[in-house]
Formats: sequence, structure tokens, C-alpha cells
Amino acid sequence: MAYLESILAWHRNRAAKDPRDPSDVMSQALSAETPRRTFVDSLRVSSRLAVIAEVKRKSPSKGVINAELNPAALAAEYESGGASCLSVLTDSPHFGGSAADLADARAACSIPVLRKDFIVDSRDIMDARLMGADAVLLIVAALTDVELTSFLRIARELQIDALVEVHDETELSRALTAGAALIGVNQRDLNTFAVDSGRAESLASLIPEHVLSVAESGINGSADALRCAEAGYRAVLVGEHLVRSTDRVSALAELRVPLPS
Repeated sequence: MAYLESILAWHRNRAAKDPRDPSDVMSQALSAETPRRTFVDSLRVSSRLAVIAEVKRKSPSKGVINAELNPAALAAEYESGGASCLSVLTDSPHFGGSAADLADARAACSIPVLRKDFIVDSRDIMDARLMGADAVLLIVAALTDVELTSFLRIARELQIDALVEVHDETELSRALTAGAALIGVNQRDLNTFAVDSGRAESLASLIPEHVLSVAESGINGSADALRCAEAGYRAVLVGEHLVRSTDRVSALAELRVPLPS
């Protein structure tokens, strides 16, 4: 079974067993008192390539990346290194993450935090707000057009941003039709987890100028970051490269290349 199919099956099964009424969860989320931090604005304000630095313990393809990972310490280190935003995995069975990881990371810094997970149910977005997340990841390959449009609407109602992830031209078209204003091009195939380092460049010219674009996966240093910036990306999302680094402040500095004038 492909990675994505297996992961989505787990999440949809979990959602099907969730007894909570979505309207009740929505009311709770709308009443959440955690101050919002604007994810998109934090990416736009930088004069250099913005970095979304990821808190990631493990992955299905790589296994354990950092067994001793401390989300709070890592978040503080990322912020001191100049990260514009954080991405925190909250998927437990496949990536070793949790809602506690997100809460701990956000409490340790002042930058916006993305809940990175496989969102398949409206309550997943509401839970993100209850966790304190400032943005959610919506994976086009995991959703129907109806779900994608509905989930974008719910995110807007909750006043949190949505990073809409695509992998090819068809998914990009679907994301734009649904009204996505923040698009991430993931260079990792979610079925095989193989990385195509040219995917972001090949799709860059198809993303409208008014849409903020993020390159994801396969960014391992300044050369990769420079290619993304020159292709038109405003930000990169980087996980394994930073988590494994022995000097994360320097690694972040190398990624924050100047944007083309």
C-alpha cells in the first residue's frame, strides 16, 4: 500500500469514530482565546527568502530523525536563527508528533505556527485552532474539491491561514479554483516519498503573482534555496535538513538567501 493511501485510511477511520458534533467543536474553536499570529504576513514581510522551520521527530520513509527532539527548545532555536514561521507535525502514529508538541513549540516562541497533519475532517481544522495553531496544511491529493473548498471556508471563519499543498499542474489548478491564497509545492511524492528536486521550479511559473508560494521538501542548503528564490518562491518549508543539523542557526542563515529585486 502506498504511503499516502495508508496514512489517509488511518486518519479517515479516526475521524469516522469521532463522536463530537462539528457545530459544538466549531463553537469552541471560535471561542478559543489563544492570540492569533498571522502566518501569511510573516512570510511576506521578509526581504529574504522566508523559512518555515519544521519540528519533526520521524517519518515513514526515514524512520527516527531525532529521538531526543525537544519542541520548545527547537522552536526557540529556530526563532533565534531567523525562521519566519514554524511547522509542527501533530500526526502521532506516522510522524511521532502530537498536539502537545505544537503547544510547547508555540509557547516557546513568538512566530506563527502551522499545524502539519493529514486533515480529512472539518474538526481537524477546528482542533488546530484549539491547539493554538495559526495555520493548517491542506493537501489537495488527500481531499475532494468539495472538501477543499469547505475546509478553506472554515479556516477563514476561524481566521487561520491555510497552506494548500500541491504536487502537479492538475492539483495546482484545483487549489486555485478553490481559492487558495497560499500554495505549497511539495517536491516529495506522497505515495513513494521520493523527492523530485526540479518539481518546484517546473510549477513556479504557473502560480499567479498574487498567490504566495512556498517550496517544500528537498531543500538542503543555500543552493537549493537560491533556486527556489530565483524561480519566484517567497518561502521554503524545511524539516529534516534543519532537525539533523548540528548548527541550526547557521543552517537557517544559509537558507535565507536574498529575494530577486
